[in-house]
Amino acid sequence: MLGDPRTYERGVPHDLLARLRREHGVVRVAEPSRLGQPGGPGYWLVLRHADVQAVLRRPQVFSSALGATQVRDPLTDSDLAYVRRMMLNMDPPEHSRLRRLLARTFTPRAVAGLSDRIGEHAGGCVARMLTGPPVTDFAKDVAADLPLLTLADTLGMPEQDRLLLFDWSNRVIGFQDPDYAVSAGFDPSSGTPMARAALAVRPVPDADGQMPDPRSRGGMADLYRYAHLLAEAKRAAPGTDVMSTLLAQLDDDGGRLSVEEFENMFWLFAVAGNETLRNGLPGGMVALLTHPDAQAALRSDLGLLPGAVEEMLRWWTPVMVFRRTATSDTALSGVDIAAGDKVVVSFSAANRDEEAFTDPDTFDVQRRPNEHLAFGHGPHFCLGAQLAGAQMRALFREVLGRTSWLAADGEPVLLRSSFQRGVKSLPLRWTA
Repeated sequence: MLGDPRTYERGVPHDLLARLRREHGVVRVAEPSRLGQPGGPGYWLVLRHADVQAVLRRPQVFSSALGATQVRDPLTDSDLAYVRRMMLNMDPPEHSRLRRLLARTFTPRAVAGLSDRIGEHAGGCVARMLTGPPVTDFAKDVAADLPLLTLADTLGMPEQDRLLLFDWSNRVIGFQDPDYAVSAGFDPSSGTPMARAALAVRPVPDADGQMPDPRSRGGMADLYRYAHLLAEAKRAAPGTDVMSTLLAQLDDDGGRLSVEEFENMFWLFAVAGNETLRNGLPGGMVALLTHPDAQAALRSDLGLLPGAVEEMLRWWTPVMVFRRTATSDTALSGVDIAAGDKVVVSFSAANRDEEAFTDPDTFDVQRRPNEHLAFGHGPHFCLGAQLAGAQMRALFREVLGRTSWLAADGEPVLLRSSFQRGVKSLPLRWTA
């Protein structure tokens, strides 16, 4: 059940996770073949806040590189070798070297420099909502566009190409969901020549309707083609964006960043930089729609918004799990773990741990402290956490400040995924 992506279309099974967390802390989960995917050897699921932190801060014992960070194993040795070249799937010192190159791009000061532009984008998203009928799909029509607009700015990508990011992240994150796995919503006529050139090499479904594995380079050929063309454009006319900064450090002859590393970083930004926020925003809205007292409190005092955003992230937890692989025999919560075992940390369970949070199932916009793990922990703590928080604050400030009330107009439609707590549709009714 816990490893079946169909489970999460009905919601996270928090009651089950709570019972397992109290009784065991670490449990064994089987990996049968399902939904056309091969089975695996099974894994240890880590449920307690303190244990999750212990795993994430010890890469020498719990490796991101050994088996990569997705629960299911790469299909081939070459696929594993490919994903190991991404920063997400590296251990120190390789991970540390690449992270240092990016760190100054995502400092609080750097994000503050983007705040005016983020505010403009957030205001535009809400203004478009308010010009339409008083019923909207918040997930599709409001929340989806803000991270795309901000990413386009951050990457120095033409704004009209931003929906490519939407399709790419759908295919990678939504590979378990038939609505997303073959995502192809971008209109070539609306994009740049770079976009059309990328679409010319876009993979197509096979005879069974299956797309190539998006964790293989061939499965995302259009993304890599776009990254290559964007790099050429940035070399010719550099800007102040992240891609220009990275290209200035490009050197295939032993320098600080290789061409392949640059392209893989573009993949990371294009997918991870979009999807977590895209699901965190509607997740936060679900919290406000189901907790009218919290919505009223924020409307009375928008000064509560920074803490409320952190609570939205804890309560919803967009990324539910991440994997490590044990490098040696070890133990967690009295459970013996052998070298080579898969170890999967549950952020969903850790963020509801009674030992770390008072009344953890309660959505409390004034929660203090709030040491949630929505952005991870340790060496791989999300570089984009500041940027994501700034966007959430900006959008909720706009939507709360420009409406008098928000109410659900139907049930949310959730992503079929055992990885991302995604929201495909969130109908709501707004009152001016």
